[in-house]
Amino acid sequence: MKLLGSKPLISLSVRTVRAILSNAKLYEVVRPMKVSPIRSVPSNIKRPDYLAAKPSPQVSTKIIIKNEWQIQGIREACRVARMVLEKTATGVAPGVTTDELDKIAHESCIAYGAYPSTLGYKGYPKSICTSVNNVACHGIPDSRPLKSGDIVNIDITVFYNGFHGDVSETYPVGTVDEKGHSLIVAARRCRDEAIRICGPDKPFSAIGKVCEAVAQRHGFSIIPCFCGHGIGSNFHEPPDIIHIPNDDSTLMRPGMVFTVEPIVCDGSPDVQILPDGWTSTTVDQSRSAQFEHTILITPTGHTILTLGYSDLHDDGTASRECLKIVDTP
Repeated sequence: MKLLGSKPLISLSVRTVRAILSNAKLYEVVRPMKVSPIRSVPSNIKRPDYLAAKPSPQVSTKIIIKNEWQIQGIREACRVARMVLEKTATGVAPGVTTDELDKIAHESCIAYGAYPSTLGYKGYPKSICTSVNNVACHGIPDSRPLKSGDIVNIDITVFYNGFHGDVSETYPVGTVDEKGHSLIVAARRCRDEAIRICGPDKPFSAIGKVCEAVAQRHGFSIIPCFCGHGIGSNFHEPPDIIHIPNDDSTLMRPGMVFTVEPIVCDGSPDVQILPDGWTSTTVDQSRSAQFEHTILITPTGHTILTLGYSDLHDDGTASRECLKIVDTP
């Protein structure tokens, strides 16, 4: 997930203040708490270039068309990322801290011989991002225990054998109110219906049109200032995947690999970056939910590289529809 452009400008309207007071009755507004020391990674596990003492070459400004060797490497990294996510998600429960979830993910990465891509990336101190309730994205795992009624997004990227794989999902914690559940369903459907239209010669701008239409159909909004991204041997590379209507005329081509990861909120889409430089929260303290897949454009459509158990067994019809047009790996 990339921040699109500069930090957003914010202002508090009367409507925003009323929303804050209303939301406070449904769930707890989350604020950063104590962050534990950085976890170590065995020296035998390969690190990404951005952690090297010598700066790595600048990332290309052009979209990289992956060859078969690169695609296979990304496919394997995405498979590991999915397994780490599913292992981490088993720890989601009231009373469990997001730091404990980070520990599960960190140890799982190491067990697979993978490096957690976020650890040390531009100074980020943890192995995953955990965004709870009003945290839109890039939440740093800390000492706050999850509480019944929370919703938490877990975002995991791994670096495995020279390639990155990126995936995220949002989970309910304990008993969540109806609006919270509806928000989670809408976020999944935004991602899945946007992926459905991806294929050769389709414009990237179509993704944003679909995401906004689906969100509005459910009574929610897309947070516009964060985007998906190309991925491969680089954590982030072109293209930027914008999740709101835009005029990007660039066409998808076979061999392109990128993430689709809209953030959907149940209030104002305005966000603010907290002093830690990472945590992004909604200005009106409304909740957000996000789902992410890494996908490959193929000659006949697309392949979802981070497909998992939840996609195969979720009650949301959009997930099942998404599967119907996925190429067989």
